[in-house]
Amino acid sequence: MQAVGTITGYIDLAQIMLYMFWLFFAGLIYYLVRENHREGYPMESASSGRAVVKGWPIPEPKTFKLESGKSVTVPDLLRGEPPLGGRPASTTSGAPLEPLGNGMRDAVGPGAYALREDVAELTAHGAPLIQPLRNASGFGVAPQDTDPRGLPVIGGDGKPGGVVKDIWIDSAEMLFRYLEVQTEGKAGRRSVLLPIPFARIRRNQVEVHAIYGMHFANVPGTRSPDQVTKREEDQISAYYGAGTLYADPARSEPLL
Repeated sequence: MQAVGTITGYIDLAQIMLYMFWLFFAGLIYYLVRENHREGYPMESASSGRAVVKGWPIPEPKTFKLESGKSVTVPDLLRGEPPLGGRPASTTSGAPLEPLGNGMRDAVGPGAYALREDVAELTAHGAPLIQPLRNASGFGVAPQDTDPRGLPVIGGDGKPGGVVKDIWIDSAEMLFRYLEVQTEGKAGRRSVLLPIPFARIRRNQVEVHAIYGMHFANVPGTRSPDQVTKREEDQISAYYGAGTLYADPARSEPLL
């Protein structure tokens, strides 16, 4: 006499459900891995510089319509990337890239960045997410904190790089993202952004270890004096990041 749910003497309904769950879970893993390969693929070979490492499994290109009305297709086989100004340090596979010219601008190592959309990030109401305090009514510096506006900015070499002109706030996260620094260089006076994580705000000055005083005049700028695009944010942060290794030739030498 067979028990309830038994199909044969060796197969029952619970066993079939278990097999169906295994098939579903395997299909879910395949789908997630496939969709995960939309961003960052195809990869580029370190030796040839061409998109030849496609990985597996690469999904078919899919076009997404963005809120702005534009569309983006991923994976993008013809995607653009920052021009690499470096060469492999050795012929071995996976060797790190060394800058060819100006390591601060060559987009290699700690100065690498992605070409994000060259538009400002917006709030749910369509306003710029990051903006200077001069345009952000209702925001200010807490009275118990040091207001850096007007303080000199000192580079890692102890030399001045400029003066803090304003502070840029992220209105969604309710925190300061950048200091706006007024600099003097060969091209004249200009304002550049300094990411807050790279700055140490003292009572009488702002200290920056990543770059030297002479480097502030060459920080990548913004098209608009009151807005910063997502691509510009990455380029600015990459410049300071590159300074941690390339601001001084001694920084890229072995510690021992």
